[in-house]
Amino acid sequence: MRRIPSGILNERTARTKFTLTRHPPAPELRDFVEHHWILRWDLTEPHDQHVLPNLSVHVTFFPGACGVYGPAHQLFTHRLHGRVHGIGARIRPGCFRPFLDAPVRTLADRAADVAEVFGPAAAAAEESIRNARTDEEMITAIDNLLIARRRPIPHAPRTAAEAVETIAADPGITRVAELAAALGLSVRAVQRLFAEHVGTTPKWAIRIYRLNEAARLLAAPIPPDYADLATRLGYSDQPHFIRDFAAVTGTPPAEYARSARRLMSSTPDGAKPGN
Repeated sequence: MRRIPSGILNERTARTKFTLTRHPPAPELRDFVEHHWILRWDLTEPHDQHVLPNLSVHVTFFPGACGVYGPAHQLFTHRLHGRVHGIGARIRPGCFRPFLDAPVRTLADRAADVAEVFGPAAAAAEESIRNARTDEEMITAIDNLLIARRRPIPHAPRTAAEAVETIAADPGITRVAELAAALGLSVRAVQRLFAEHVGTTPKWAIRIYRLNEAARLLAAPIPPDYADLATRLGYSDQPHFIRDFAAVTGTPPAEYARSARRLMSSTPDGAKPGN
């Protein structure tokens, strides 16, 4: 089964703080865009939402947060407060290079102004989204921005997208050499492909899927045995898994699992965000 890492930490609490829905892009963009996501919240007290890093480039339009966000290596935290709504496009990993006049690694761990990538059309899209009365109007505005900029996807970014899809579809791939063998490429060729078109190393890409899977399983009502989970995710030992998880989330697996169970028992079940 293909995995799309949502990365929403403490999802049970998140359900009560905001709503998040997915929407398909225009047919012309389906090779580029996984989905559009619309986020709404109405909060009198601030809420800090933590999200694990993922491989996608996101083009977002929110008050104070219009930007092109590259693939990240650190936990992302966004403070939600007041009454806000906006939209983002989640670009398929490997497929943003045709929009960008530079390797995708130049966007890693940073956000560019939308106008830096899309030019003057970004301002018109921002205004249309700000004044939109319906979800459909927001979706049309972001679709039009992307359609005007899109170009044919050459062979290399298609191969990069295929590489990420291979990781997403096969949890058994835990080493770059295994990925290279599945693609029929050398390890060095895969590393160059990821730097240019994904913006991370292939090793980090594999790690992203492992950590998102770990967070999902640790938040289950009955968390897994940590040693078994480490083995299942391809770690050589449990301490290595614990260090990896804590380095990215800031919380050791056992503490994260305990926190998730406490929230599960104390938080009412609201509408699932859906990322």
